[in-house]
Amino acid sequence: MAANIKTYIFCFDDHRAFSEDVKKRFSDTSRYSVVSFPTREELIDHLEKVRENSFCKIAILGLHDNKEQISMIDRMTIEIKKIDIRTGLILVGPPDKMEDIKKAVKYNIDAFIPRNANSILRIHNTVKKLISEHNIGVFKKRRNISLYALFIFIVLSALLTLLAYFKFPRYF
Repeated sequence: MAANIKTYIFCFDDHRAFSEDVKKRFSDTSRYSVVSFPTREELIDHLEKVRENSFCKIAILGLHDNKEQISMIDRMTIEIKKIDIRTGLILVGPPDKMEDIKKAVKYNIDAFIPRNANSILRIHNTVKKLISEHNIGVFKKRRNISLYALFIFIVLSALLTLLAYFKFPRYF
């Protein structure tokens, strides 16, 4: 049985109620660790500290109506991806501004979710998708290492058999 892999979810939003709703949704502490940050600097500093860890990291960025916050989120997504390219990004914003946000944010966001009554459920589904993608990547690396080891074993066995054939021809 595979061990549970802990997922770290980082919330950035000015409104504490949104972060609390996310914490309630991911309340299983053996599988999830939800940390909320009210300021951009705290989030970036925390991501710098956990950069070397290979666990599944997801950043949920809350966005509001003003234009300056859209440009700030754009810069923040670039900084997050520079820190760790494997960090999943989920952007939660007002439903009427989603097209403008998609055009303004230049970096790859994993999901754009409109802020409404279903947003927590959509965040949960997107987090599950990102966890699955992370696990597939981990198992793909493990599979490749196993295949390389098997390939090396087969090549070495073939070389030893060929060497034995020339060294001891009467046994073949």
